[in-house]
Amino acid sequence: MYRVVCLLTACVLSMPNAFGADRWPEWRGETGQGISQAKDLPVRWSEEKGVAWKTKVPGRGWSTPVIENGQIWLTTARDEPASEEEIERRRKTTTNGQPLIFSRFVSLRAVCVDLDTGTLLRDLEVLSEQNPDYIHRENTYATPTPILANGRLYCHYGPCGIACLDTDSGKVLWTNRSLRVKHENGPGSSPVLWQDKLFIHCDGIDEQYLVALNKNTGEIAWKTKRSGELNDNPQLRKSYATPLVTEVNGETQLVSPAADWVYGYDLDSGKELWRLNYGELGFSNAARPVAGNGLLYIATGYMKASMLAVRVTKSGDEQQAEIAWRCTKQVPNVSSPLVIGDRMYFVSDQGIASCLDAQTGETHWTERIGKHFWASPLYADGRIYFFDRDGTTTVVAAADEYERLAINKLDGEMLATAAAVDHALVLRTDKALYRVE
Repeated sequence: MYRVVCLLTACVLSMPNAFGADRWPEWRGETGQGISQAKDLPVRWSEEKGVAWKTKVPGRGWSTPVIENGQIWLTTARDEPASEEEIERRRKTTTNGQPLIFSRFVSLRAVCVDLDTGTLLRDLEVLSEQNPDYIHRENTYATPTPILANGRLYCHYGPCGIACLDTDSGKVLWTNRSLRVKHENGPGSSPVLWQDKLFIHCDGIDEQYLVALNKNTGEIAWKTKRSGELNDNPQLRKSYATPLVTEVNGETQLVSPAADWVYGYDLDSGKELWRLNYGELGFSNAARPVAGNGLLYIATGYMKASMLAVRVTKSGDEQQAEIAWRCTKQVPNVSSPLVIGDRMYFVSDQGIASCLDAQTGETHWTERIGKHFWASPLYADGRIYFFDRDGTTTVVAAADEYERLAINKLDGEMLATAAAVDHALVLRTDKALYRVE
């Protein structure tokens, strides 16, 4: 299904296939950039047509399904609501004016489904917590996507903890519950695996840092505080973004967006290599960076959403980042972009899709395709799949001119990003998990 990974998108599209046909290991796939080499994917489907199987998933979660060796894994949570008296008491202790969920208890779980049949194989409790931090009503306690690699499932539940699960035995091999920051609205950032390290963003209103854990033990390998000056208002310091491991100036780095700043870090030591201020306010950002054409592409998040093309240069031992171009029209607050060759595609929260020249930022087309988008788009087989919250998937051609190929509707809400394997998409709604083909 996949090809040898070069984390610059243009290279990904030209290299020979080297990965198994059923592998989707993390959020946004093998490259972390929403690009799949799967073939013969469906274009049209509905509840009545093209659904190979549909399986109800217990609990609530917005994590993307991850796939390996014929198994689909995803995280979910079962929570018990707090009493009215407890909700009132806890509400008085926060200045968060958002609609919130207060729980008395939460069971944080991992679920396994057979890729071919949709049979529910496992429903395991990984962690649990009494009186967990409140979350936004539209979030869940299982929103970050786990990582599936070589029989290990790395689950991240935000302040509730991180755990490693053996997928054969179902045994929890290690946990780490020390990375507690106040996210205010619940967990969002997904972990990233590189060699023997697991990278976790911890950008709350109280503390902001990046940490690398030893993937075999869960112990902290390094921890680096964010160095950029942040807004005086603590509510504007949080971020839910996920970093990207990619090549910058001929070396592999961790590109890490946070509130107001994007950073480049050394993977082995956590040393900050460069940083760049967005130039305008940006926080609660959730999009993952993408890379291509010698540039990094960063969505800055809420308040004044911008899409930045960032160029990092090197002089001696010093590296410096600058903004090559900025787009401020119909930029998503939550959803991540796609870069396919020299074209960029994204969709705003309000349903306006855009295609830009990835090297200049010039707009090729914009088109309304729906109502409310949080899930990140997927590219495969020459097509782009955009996922509306109402369960609608709009399929368009990856081209300089807008060409809609299909509109497909499933029951329920869709905030989770899709996974792809040869001949099929795996889609998660709040009602069920689907294989469409």
